[in-house]
Amino acid sequence: MRISRRLTAVVAASAILIAACTGGSTPSPSPEASPSAAASAEASPSAAAATPIAGGLLDVATKAGKIRVSTDPNYAPQSSLKTDGTYEGFDIDVATEIATRMGLQVEFLPQAWEAITAGSWGGRWDMSVGSMTVTSERQKVLDFSPPYYYTPAQMAASEASGITTLDGLAGKTVCVGQSTTYLDWLQGTKLDFGTLSPTTTPPAGVKVVTLKTDADCAQQWAAGRNDFEGWLTAAPTVEEAIKQGEPVVKVGDPVYAEPLAVAVDKSGPDDSDFMAKLDAIVEEMHMDGTLTELSMKWYGYDLTTVPGQ
Repeated sequence: MRISRRLTAVVAASAILIAACTGGSTPSPSPEASPSAAASAEASPSAAAATPIAGGLLDVATKAGKIRVSTDPNYAPQSSLKTDGTYEGFDIDVATEIATRMGLQVEFLPQAWEAITAGSWGGRWDMSVGSMTVTSERQKVLDFSPPYYYTPAQMAASEASGITTLDGLAGKTVCVGQSTTYLDWLQGTKLDFGTLSPTTTPPAGVKVVTLKTDADCAQQWAAGRNDFEGWLTAAPTVEEAIKQGEPVVKVGDPVYAEPLAVAVDKSGPDDSDFMAKLDAIVEEMHMDGTLTELSMKWYGYDLTTVPGQ
């Protein structure tokens, strides 16, 4: 598809935060901007208080009156482009709520996933609310909020393959999005998610094909492509593909769980003020049940708690 700037510490902190909550608390997109989906945002009371640093990211966003958020127009139910040129999805609602609590509007800009995860955004957008998994490698170039939700990484297969077990994918080809943790895991890279780091291993001899975004894999099966038998993505993305009638079947249990967070470019304007406010808002959205409500709206179940807690 993300743990705060100190990966292990935030997973632990998130567990404490969510345990303290009560009843219901708890990417090829063009790099050019498409029509924006601007949401009117009235300032709302928030525990997130921060003094803007002159020239810092919070100051820049406040003076512009908006936050520019990178997104993926083909990643339902997290984010998708509607026929009227606006966006919808879980990540879209989360980004809009963050902007609202900052007293700002939001503008969504489609960007290539590999460009988002690489950092060095050059001021083209301000933050990513794109279901990004926090990894140690990404933390070298990006700052992260506490996780706003957690998703299971789910294997799937094409109906035509007849594969129904993980062992059945041994020696087969699996499709994943470019620059994803799914690709890293399949290629044997050790993923560091703190206490959620995977302990599983890919099917033996698996080969990989990459497309620009995860959802393309199932859509290519629907279009008749058959040079790969498997697909690895977030469980909600598999479920959405099945819901849309695409020729997909779930295979086995989830292979690991991912902590997903908001990302900001370290090479941009000083973001210490912005991150202080963002971190407090994410925690506030956990505490007041907003994230749980949005998870129920888009997924039908609560993905906002640390797995196993």
